[in-house]
Amino acid sequence: MPAHVIPELCTGCGACARACPEEAIRLVGGTASVDESKCRDCEACLEECLQGAMTFVERSA
Repeated sequence: MPAHVIPELCTGCGACARACPEEAIRLVGGTASVDESKCRDCEACLEECLQGAMTFVERSA
């Protein structure tokens, strides 16, 4: 399950991007964006996001 951003909660602080060991997260227009092909489901971003904007969802087929 890759990380997913809840845009309404994301403040664009970049904590998730700095925490991601795979560099799968970047800020786009002031909101975090996850490259699902790079995400390894480590949940480092989830632990760092103080706004609760990061979640994990099942990969679509």
